Amino acid sequence: MRPYLLKEANWKDLQHVRYEMAVLPWGATEAHNFHMPYGTDVYEADAIGAESGRKAWEQGAKVVILPTIPFGVNTGQADIYLDMNIYPSTQLIILKDILETLNRQGIKKFLILNSHGGNNFQPMLRELGLQFPEMMLFTCNWFQALDKSQYFEESGDHADELETALIQYLHPELVLPLNEAGDGAEKKSVIRGVREKWAWAERKWSQVTADTGIGNPKKATPEKGKRYFDDVTDKVADLILDICSARLGELYR
Repeated sequence: MRPYLLKEANWKDLQHVRYEMAVLPWGATEAHNFHMPYGTDVYEADAIGAESGRKAWEQGAKVVILPTIPFGVNTGQADIYLDMNIYPSTQLIILKDILETLNRQGIKKFLILNSHGGNNFQPMLRELGLQFPEMMLFTCNWFQALDKSQYFEESGDHADELETALIQYLHPELVLPLNEAGDGAEKKSVIRGVREKWAWAERKWSQVTADTGIGNPKKATPEKGKRYFDDVTDKVADLILDICSARLGELYR
């Protein structure tokens, strides 16, 4: 049993272990092109959370990785079969309940490890920060931690070369042959400001992409996935260590 994973801990062990920080991986359940599992974001969150937790724990961090939440905001995918949606307002309620538990137990440092682009936790943490003033609340998107162009040839943001390579490495048995994958072609908005990325509107997924992917996955390999996984978990582990070493009231200098 790994002492930094709550789902593997038992009551006997926790009589003697006390944590300083909790990490909550948060994914989504949705179609990922034709070749990838609906649980892609969950598998990624599980693995990156566990490996980052291990690396930080072995460097002295008193961190606990909570079980991954498998459902995210999928409001733009309402017509795609079994893409599971929970609303941001639901996420806020879930977060408040979790923070109440952690705060009561004396765990004052908290990080959301986000694995889904449709999730946006910043406004929620702004609100919850006033309700839990003794806690340090953080969120991160692991998929933005590194310059992906240094690892992958094709750009994209969903079931693309990056995600395909990761799942090829982590769960090769769940990835179909890439000749069965769509090309992940994306239609662009007719609104200029949206195309230039200084304006925003939610993408209507079934109108934007024919295969639910955005980004060509065909050049993915498990070797690329392993290299990225090793480096991104180093990066997230460093974040955990930085938060563990920080003190409330001394966050800026």
